[in-house]
Parts: sequence; C-alpha cells; structure tokens
Amino acid sequence: MYLRHTVVRKGGRAHRYWRLVRSVRRGRKVVQETVAHLGELDGQGRARARLLAQQLIGGSEQHELFEETATGEPTVAVRLQGLRVERTRSFGDVWLGWTLWRALRLEELCAELLPVGREAVPWAQITAVLVIARLCEPSSELHIAEDWYRKTALEDLLGLPAERIDDNRLYRALDRLLPHKKAIEQHLRKRLGELFALEYDLLLYDVTSTYFEGLAERNALAARGYSRDHRPDCKQVCIALVVTREGMPLGYELFAGNRTDVTTVEEIVDAMEARYGLANRVWVMDRGMMSTENVAWLKETGRRYLIGTPKSDLRKWAREIAEATDWKSVRDGVEAKLCTGPDGAETFVLCRSVERREKEKAMHERFAQRIEKALGKLGERIARARKPLEQARLERQIGRLLGRNSRAAARYAIRILGDATRPAGLRLEWSICPEWDEWARHSEGCYVLRTNVSDWDAETLWRTYVQLSQAEAAFRIHKSELSIRPIWHQKTDRVRAHILVCFLAYALWKTLEQWQARAGLGNSPRTILDELRSIQSTDVVLPLAEDPHRKLRIRCVVRPDKAQAILLDRLGLRLPERLRTPPSIPEM
Repeated sequence: MYLRHTVVRKGGRAHRYWRLVRSVRRGRKVVQETVAHLGELDGQGRARARLLAQQLIGGSEQHELFEETATGEPTVAVRLQGLRVERTRSFGDVWLGWTLWRALRLEELCAELLPVGREAVPWAQITAVLVIARLCEPSSELHIAEDWYRKTALEDLLGLPAERIDDNRLYRALDRLLPHKKAIEQHLRKRLGELFALEYDLLLYDVTSTYFEGLAERNALAARGYSRDHRPDCKQVCIALVVTREGMPLGYELFAGNRTDVTTVEEIVDAMEARYGLANRVWVMDRGMMSTENVAWLKETGRRYLIGTPKSDLRKWAREIAEATDWKSVRDGVEAKLCTGPDGAETFVLCRSVERREKEKAMHERFAQRIEKALGKLGERIARARKPLEQARLERQIGRLLGRNSRAAARYAIRILGDATRPAGLRLEWSICPEWDEWARHSEGCYVLRTNVSDWDAETLWRTYVQLSQAEAAFRIHKSELSIRPIWHQKTDRVRAHILVCFLAYALWKTLEQWQARAGLGNSPRTILDELRSIQSTDVVLPLAEDPHRKLRIRCVVRPDKAQAILLDRLGLRLPERLRTPPSIPEM
C-alpha cells in the first residue's frame, strides 16, 4: 500500500487530500483500489480521532496486559550468534477485536452474567473467543479450536492458553450464553446509545432467512420456506432484525423457516416494546410486512408506521400517477407527491425514480423478447406439424413460459384455436395489449408508501423509508462478512446461540464502522481488519553471554508499516511494544 494525494483549490487556498491505496490485479490489469480516504491528515483531525478513541476505550494507554515502559532497566550482555525469533502470531486484527469487545463493556457484562465457578476456564473468556473469531475470521468452532486460535495473539490478550481451547468447551459456552440474550440486547442498546448518541424514535424492521446444511431433524425451527439465499432444497430459519436508522442493532427474534414475513409484525413490535418500553416511535417496514390486518392493528393500538405497499396498489392511484402536477423532487432523479387516503387517516406517498424506471423498462423488454421469441418458435412448430397436436399440452407450455416471464406476461393475449386446414388441427394467435403498454409507460419506476404520520413532508417520508437499506445492509453483513450461513448446528438451542454470537459480532462490526467513519476512514471494517491482520507479535529469544543455556525472552509486537501507522493514528490507537510472557515461560 502507498499514499496518493489530490490538490483541491478552495477560496484561493490549496488543500491536499490524501488517500491510502493499494494495487490489485484484476484479470490482466493492475488497478489502484482506495483503502481509505484520509482527508488532509491535519492535527485537528487526528485530535478528534483520539478523543473518539478515548470515549470508546477509556484512554489511549492500555497497560494492564502489556509490559509498562520501564526506565533505568539494568543492561544484560547477550550472544547475538544465538538470537532467534519464535512463536509468530497474528496480532493486529484480534487486538482490534478485543479493543472493541472492551469498548462495548462486554467483558464486564459477560463476567457478571457468567460468574466464575468450578470450570477450568471462565465462560466469559470463551465467549470473547467466539465473538472475536466471528468478527476476524468467521469459521466453525472446530476450526477455532484446532487452527485459528493458536495462530493468533488472543492467547496473550485473554491470558488463555491455546491448549485450553477445544471444540467441546466452545459448544458448551454457546449453551451458557444463550439464556442471557435479553440482558445482552439491553446492555448493547444502552452502551451503543451512550457512545454514539443514538435515537430510538425510528426503528427499521426486516426479515431474512438463512439455511442449514444437513437434515436438521432435531431442530424445531428448521423448515422449508421462501429462501432469500436461493436454496429451496435446504431447510432454513427466519431471522427478524430491528435496527436504528444508523443500522445499529437493537434486537432480533427467530422464527420457523416456513413463517411468512407478514405474520411476524405483531410479535416483534410487542416484544421490542415490552423490552424497551412504549414510545412514540415510527416503525419502518417493507411491503413484505404489509397486510390489511397488520395496518388495522397498528392503527388501533396507536402506533405510527411507514410501510411499503404491494405493486398491485399502484392501480388505485393511476390518475394521480399520470398527472404531471404536485410532484416534488426529493433527490436527483427521484420525485414524490402526497395523497390523502380514502378515510383521511392515512397519507400515501407516490414515488417515481428515473433509475428504477430504466431498470424496470429494461426488465420488461427482456421478458417481452423472451416471450415473443418462444411464441414465434411455438407457432412455427405448430405450422410444421404433420399430425394432430394436443391443445391442453400446448396450453401448459404457454403457461410455463408466462410463469417464467411473469413481469411481461399480462402484455400478451394468447389463444390456441382449432384449424381444420392444418395437419396439427390448431393454430396459435397472439397479440399485444396496448393498455398494458400504456400503463407500463406511466407506472414504470413508481411505488407507493403508506403512513399515519401526518406531520412529515414527502421528502422526509421518502428519506426515512429508504433508510430500510440499513436493515438490508445488516443482513448482508451477517451473511457475507460474518458468515451466519450456512448453519451446521443441528440442535435448536445451538442454532439460537450461533445467531446470538453473530449478533454480538455485528455489534462490534458496527462500532468499528462508526469509529472509522468519524475518524475519516470510510465505512469498510473488513478493510481495516485485513490491513491490521499482518501486524504480528513474536518472541525474540536472546541467549545470555555469561551463560548460553539461559535465555532472555521478549514478546514483542512488530512495528506497523507506514500505511498501517496512518490507520492506527487516525483511529487514535497506539500499539503496545511488548506483551507480558506467561509465568510458565521464564524470561531469564
């Protein structure tokens, strides 16, 4: 990696903005990829980053697990011939994960919820291993025990020897952690709210699914249903997640894999309000949660909502959509207008997007071309037939064709008629419905929102609804970055605990994302973790000159390169120089 800068002139002054870039090979080309935008790298920016670091970790000095820098140490003569380096471990990423774990005060919480008993290793420490591993290198408990843990410096940070980590102990830690799910959620809500001044007046709610490998016969929640992962061959479980407008986690619930989204609304709303109290908040949901019963329930209970509506509801507003008046620009390429509902208690927001219109138009054209090409081939086959054809069979073929291209199916009127002049005894006739084309011209790129919030304008309502992308992004992070899928656990409680660990890792992820964003480092935590992973700890072993059989062992952290030093400086972090070696390894 290396630094590049761009000079921008503003108000007669030249400002130099720096970027951290790296070269990446893509096919036969080598391109420059931006790792982080570093801004002007001025002293004021660095000071802000350090203040944020102090708020997160309680100070930039972290001596409790590290050797303090001593002054006036006695000198010892060593033999340089026998100098060697041992026990190289990955340090930077797990150190950052451990720092985030402590920043959210999860170390204290787990110690309180999982008090030390007769076990050889505290369950609170095993929980930290599970969550930090899920953040840094998502993998199975077996991989953590057999490979990952012994290659990292987490042993030094937690004071937990590698031989104490085995898959059985990790599985048992999952069982111990699960009963404390509600307490963990309440703690995270409080701590994240303190750190980032979060507001809970608006909550985003969405549902996704994740699938199982294996039969999952002992899992009561495992069932086949609509798969967002395009794995209908596998059983799955549904996850309902509630986040703030910034995407910070508030809580989640699990449902059976065959549970439909629309049936989860009442249960989730009641659960969140029972846990965090009643408040005059707005619930934002996509059209998958929309039903007459849900809307009626939200109205009757006095809850405020903003919900997407099914595509079919556009027809009810055909006249308003076709009208050219009252549309207001809410963003470049997006317009919206407010319409009062039939009963006057609701407001409907009609939205239309240029980008969405082009996308839907291209989809309609693609499906239409497929249908017309297939109909042309079918007509030719009927014309060439030398014996009678079965009409019902042809109709089934047409039905399958329209089902595969449903977006443009209504555009065509298709008939199979008897024709005694042909050997097949049939002929195919089809035509395009001009009404469909006319409606598509008006409705492409349009969608409708409904709400009972009466004091917001069209732009505020639209911008609030598109924040649902934060909930969708949360699911993408869980699936792609934290590897919540596929699930290999077969027991119901183990599955619940696995998802709880992923939820905790997501809280660490979002904390790092907010931290780096406020430090001017973009919003890609995985990039930060990957870059710091190459910072290692190692043991420098020096034989003493007076007695070669006696050795001085110093556990050091490798100094970061220039790019890594810039990242750490912007985050307001300082790497330790030396780590304490365990008492079992004599230093002299």
